[in-house]
Amino acid sequence: MIYTRELVLAMMEEKEKLEQTLKELWEILKTNNVGMTEAVVDMEGYPRSDIDVYQVRHARHQIKCLQNDHTSLLRRIDEGLSVVMSPSGQENSDPNGTDIPAPPTTLEPFARVGTVEAVSPAFLAGLKEGDQVTKFGSVTSENFRSLSDVVQVVQHSRNTQVQVGVVRGLATHMLALTPRQWAGRGLLGCNLVTIERIER
Repeated sequence: MIYTRELVLAMMEEKEKLEQTLKELWEILKTNNVGMTEAVVDMEGYPRSDIDVYQVRHARHQIKCLQNDHTSLLRRIDEGLSVVMSPSGQENSDPNGTDIPAPPTTLEPFARVGTVEAVSPAFLAGLKEGDQVTKFGSVTSENFRSLSDVVQVVQHSRNTQVQVGVVRGLATHMLALTPRQWAGRGLLGCNLVTIERIER
């Protein structure tokens, strides 16, 4: 696939729509007071009367399918960003400020991702527990003082994409995270733990 800036932006827009659909499907499960694993039949094998069994089964099936689509889309966006943000593929214009070059691999991680809540903005962006954060918006190890720096970026970037650079194993990734209100607490749905300089 030949990646262009327009294609990557279109994929990001598709990702936003997919995430909204996933949110709506999870709301259906929440309305029925179930998640992805609870039984939809009673002990005698009859459909439960306290939930809409068809609605729950349909939502679960859609969530599984869309989560696979979302994972694939995130991978393609990651590949596309690597191409269009490289010196050979980067364009001069950046009208919406999303084409920020990926951080150099020499940047040290300054925070570690802890628990990531399912279907949270962090989850949908592709963050995983154990990821080491090298960049969160304008925050890097070079200007990081405390997690309040990250909090400030989150508060000022509500409903706006923030680029998050992470190290996962031996690979580096650039993710697009949109802090926003969701069904859980906070705007991210994950917690970050400072990596003490002695660990870096």
